[in-house]
Amino acid sequence: MYGRIRSIGKTSFSSTGVARLVSSLASTDTSSVANRISLKEIIRKSGPRRSVSSLLQERVDSGHAVTLSELRLISKRLIRSNRCDLALQMMEWMETQKDVQLSAYDHALRLELIIKNNGLKDAEEYFEQLQSSASSLKVAKSAYLPLLRGYVKEKLVKEAEALMEKLNGLGFLVTPHPFNEMMKLYETTHQYEKVVMVITMMKGNKIPRNVLSYNLWMNACSELSGVAATESVYREMVGDKCVEIGWSSLCSLANVYVKGGFDEKANLVLERAEKTLNRSNRLGYFFLITLYAALGNKEGVVRLWEASKSVCGRITCANYICVLSSLVKIGDLAEAERVFSEWEENCCNYDVRVSNVLLGAYARNGQIRKAESLHSRVLERGGSPNFKTWEILMEMYVKCQSMEKAVDAMRKGFELMKHCHWRPSQNVVMAIAEYFEKEEKIEEANTYARELHRLGLTSLPLYRLLLRMHEHAQRPAFRIYEMMKLDKIRIDEFQVQV
Repeated sequence: MYGRIRSIGKTSFSSTGVARLVSSLASTDTSSVANRISLKEIIRKSGPRRSVSSLLQERVDSGHAVTLSELRLISKRLIRSNRCDLALQMMEWMETQKDVQLSAYDHALRLELIIKNNGLKDAEEYFEQLQSSASSLKVAKSAYLPLLRGYVKEKLVKEAEALMEKLNGLGFLVTPHPFNEMMKLYETTHQYEKVVMVITMMKGNKIPRNVLSYNLWMNACSELSGVAATESVYREMVGDKCVEIGWSSLCSLANVYVKGGFDEKANLVLERAEKTLNRSNRLGYFFLITLYAALGNKEGVVRLWEASKSVCGRITCANYICVLSSLVKIGDLAEAERVFSEWEENCCNYDVRVSNVLLGAYARNGQIRKAESLHSRVLERGGSPNFKTWEILMEMYVKCQSMEKAVDAMRKGFELMKHCHWRPSQNVVMAIAEYFEKEEKIEEANTYARELHRLGLTSLPLYRLLLRMHEHAQRPAFRIYEMMKLDKIRIDEFQVQV
């Protein structure tokens, strides 16, 4: 697949412990407010009024120190606040400074920022530059992963395979990380047999497998050959002295048992997984909660939820969404309501993604009053309904034939469509159109049609309905025909199918 892997001696890279100054005129007084004005302006919430490079250069030219550690810290803060464009400007400026020696980490971070801001093509060009000299080639060895991950994220199989061939030729394939990325890509594209090929290659070239390698291998074997093959991989993992089996591997095995209908085995494995959970991180708790929910094991869900509260740190909205979804899945609405009340008491900002879980459960169960009461409470508490809120409500109202309320929910949902890619289902779209036809509300139907046309939601059945309405009302349908033409629905095609 990538040919015989070329062996290469191990090389370690570390950034210097002494912070380098990017100005020979650097002042030792870096604590004063005056010296830090430029850096503070970069990370201000509204963003800098001038380019990052000009602010940094002004600071250096005025004789003030800028250390690599300081710049890296600011870059991290910018990335955390989703201002990757500013972080990239900073990295680009750093690279232009003669006295700055960037580490492999810095180059990898710049590659990642290039992908986020400019796309993969620019990242490819930057990686090519890193290979242009013997000195930068060493950096390229430690900085290629963001580019490979970019291909994996976009599911670009050919490009990822071509990069692996190049990395192999350069002697870079010495750790499990690039192989794991390829296995992720093959799983995402359902090429499970290639996952097994990657493992075979790793074995043949004595590349160590880590926990993720085994987890991906187990998942692929479950898809290809079933439970027995997965258990064989797990036994091999147990025998690998370099790998410590934790909750993630046990969850991978349990998930295979769940898919195969081996509920008893799955429960036993999850009980073992509980004993390996990290008491300083909640992530594993919620993987187990999700699997217990898939087994319909209420006790397991509640036990893990209560246990997760003893872990240090704030319980996030994502944690509440997970446990609420799990309780709704196993049909325990009473417990879900208790957990939701607990969240309401402690939340600082009313996140409607949490309330939507319970709202959706009420709607699916036909509990209209409870759903409306919850929606009113959300609005009173300052929650801002999102597209999912209106989708839940409009589907509920269509189902119970409260069509005026469904129309109102649809209109409010339309207002959000300018800022997101969500679109209502065609069933709901047509149900509201049919309501307008039944009630002979032709003006409302025309307004509705124009909005649907603007959003790209029109269809042949909708146009049939609109033309029927115009014919019944003995009104011209010029605008309807114009929209049909713009939507490339041929009139003769329409007439044949009416």
